[in-house]
Amino acid sequence: FIFPNKIMKKKNSSIAGVTLVEILIGIVISMIMMAAMFTSYQAVNNSYSQVIDRAKISQTGRNILGMIVKDIRLAGFKYFDDISKTPTNYVPIYITKASGTGCDKLDIMYSDRRVKPGSSPKTYEYTTYKITYECKASNIVDKKTKLKINAFAIYKSKSKWSGSNWVAPATSTDDLIYKDEMIVDHVQDFILLPIDEKGKIIDPAPTTLTGSNKIKVVDIMMSVRSQSQFYKKDKSFESLSLGKKSSKQFNDRFLREQIIVSAHTRNMGLQ
Repeated sequence: FIFPNKIMKKKNSSIAGVTLVEILIGIVISMIMMAAMFTSYQAVNNSYSQVIDRAKISQTGRNILGMIVKDIRLAGFKYFDDISKTPTNYVPIYITKASGTGCDKLDIMYSDRRVKPGSSPKTYEYTTYKITYECKASNIVDKKTKLKINAFAIYKSKSKWSGSNWVAPATSTDDLIYKDEMIVDHVQDFILLPIDEKGKIIDPAPTTLTGSNKIKVVDIMMSVRSQSQFYKKDKSFESLSLGKKSSKQFNDRFLREQIIVSAHTRNMGLQ
């Protein structure tokens, strides 16, 4: 006869268990695997963020240049039945070249028409407008240095000719004019080159109607900088200038994108 307590002893001795050492080894292996997965995730996430940042900079630059190209194509436009008096200083495309490290300035003039309020039969009133693209020092302050960043912002303004002077938005009820609307910040350079029908650079840039009418193409280069640091270490970058050998040197952790387009004029020389 076998007693029950002896049977229980035999069953307990045959049961296999996990020791504390084995548990600790399993935890260590799990931690190593989790660390490897986290490192891989960080690498993929950083790479994805860099791709997104680069795409944003490129897209922003192209959108702004697309706007400028559209306005340049308007330069010199005038309706055939427009007999209104144009400004004495009427220059469809007026480029002011920057001195030193600044950006170029662009003035574009063209005419448009609107239906006179309450007119019957319908009659039109004609107006000459001037669009201005101008760079100003960026007002953004670097959180680390507490100083303004080394970059520009491009502002766009639109005024109209009253018959005797250029009217600013503050003295007009015309909702089509405005002043100093910022269209892009973190700009490093903005260069404009007038090109004649033979493909040669017009230097100096024309300042009269006759000279401006010779412009057939305007080459535009804009360099935009990333808002936050892009690289882990300082990286040198050379911002080349259009038509000249001069350039700007940078050595920091920011990403820079240079975009170059050619805007073909449509209405120059038709006045």
